[in-house]
Amino acid sequence: MRALQPAADDVLVVDNTLGDTETEVMARQFSARYTVEPIKGLSRARNRGLAESTTDIVAYIDDDAVPRSDWLGSLLKPFEDPNVAVVTGRIVSPHASDREGVLEGPLTVNNKVAHWFEIATFGGLGRGSNMALRRSACMGWTVFDLRLGRGGPIEIAEENCAFASLLSRGHTGVFLPSAIVTHPPLRHDVQQNRARNSFAYWLLLYSSFPNGRGDLRHFLLRRLKRQPLGWHRDTQDPGQIISGSWWVKVKSALSGVLLFLRTKG
Repeated sequence: MRALQPAADDVLVVDNTLGDTETEVMARQFSARYTVEPIKGLSRARNRGLAESTTDIVAYIDDDAVPRSDWLGSLLKPFEDPNVAVVTGRIVSPHASDREGVLEGPLTVNNKVAHWFEIATFGGLGRGSNMALRRSACMGWTVFDLRLGRGGPIEIAEENCAFASLLSRGHTGVFLPSAIVTHPPLRHDVQQNRARNSFAYWLLLYSSFPNGRGDLRHFLLRRLKRQPLGWHRDTQDPGQIISGSWWVKVKSALSGVLLFLRTKG
């Protein structure tokens, strides 16, 4: 973080454990503030970071990700537009070139753009290990749904759901290919577990965003038919229609429905 140009005004380490002295000492050595979110869950940790932050623009990065020196400056620039509430960047593997997965230019999305809901909820607007939020747009509501994300009941897509919530409130999101962090390749669970999470996530979206139901149906139908989407996805699997037999799909759908119903209580 010391190599960032410009430097961060404030660095906060959120420890999603009961607390760890070694982690706290290391954070202090690098002039970072340290706070503990003792209840397990990535959404809880992200919400705690937002609540404890002292700046209006809050940039998030994973503990195993490394930003390029110009990363923060790139993320901050779109916030010069007061309508922008979320900016995300590109995530590449440690040994990849800067051209890996690059798009022609920034993508700007609001709720007037065609397919905005599916773009926000299924990976078209980036991922949470490289994002920044406008804190003033996040006050008064729970930004990261506690049912979503690693450590929660439905272990995916907490950032995607948050992006959709911000856009549904009239804000704008920007994806910047030039804002780069390196991150080790994601470790995936077994296929059926990923599919169960995806089915539960779809039901959560259908329940939480009535105005997005038509977009959601059209997206899932195109995925089922393996039709092109017309926009680039950067995703950890939400929205994937798993391969395999129909029996596997049916089992995954049933377990996903049960998982969603358990989260409603």
